[in-house]
Amino acid sequence: MGGLEQADARLFQLLNHSLATPALDDLMPFLTSPKHSVHILVLLALFILVRKGKDALFVIPLLLFAVGIADYTASGIMKSLFHRVRPCFALEGVRLLVDQSHSWSFASSHAANLTAIASLVWLFFWRGETVDKVFTVMVIAYASMVAFSRIYVGVHYPGDVLGGVVIGLASAAVIYTAFAWIVKNVVHRRVMQREGSE
Repeated sequence: MGGLEQADARLFQLLNHSLATPALDDLMPFLTSPKHSVHILVLLALFILVRKGKDALFVIPLLLFAVGIADYTASGIMKSLFHRVRPCFALEGVRLLVDQSHSWSFASSHAANLTAIASLVWLFFWRGETVDKVFTVMVIAYASMVAFSRIYVGVHYPGDVLGGVVIGLASAAVIYTAFAWIVKNVVHRRVMQREGSE
């Protein structure tokens, strides 16, 4: 095990053991469960619909595209490429709080997917009204807690989560850049051409 991997394992053991409390033992498995994430993501979509109206018809698909890229990169590419064994199966004495299949560890798709969502929410909502700013902070806080929960419940190293965060940021950047280019070079150009012909 190299120096970076040893440091990652030590930090994992610190976070997995030293921060353990009964309250977090109840909260973190709840946050890390995809079953519970669905309800929260439905509420997120409803808020976007209420606040953005017709614009939600492009905001929500952009979120889905970003999650698709992030998830495929983390799970479909990185896991198969690195074949990193999860800490709950590689280290002794891990506090494993959830059932876990023997899938690979790097990178965390939970962290990648929610970081992609939080990044686009920040881009679309942070410059809005106070309620939009509060919404943005709540989504970022939720994404951060879910990412941390993956370490706390014993299924990911901190490096896996960091890798997922980077993937999520990159996925959101790709989607937003492509969206901005289309708006500038296709939508606006067509509007200007239409106005010029009238």
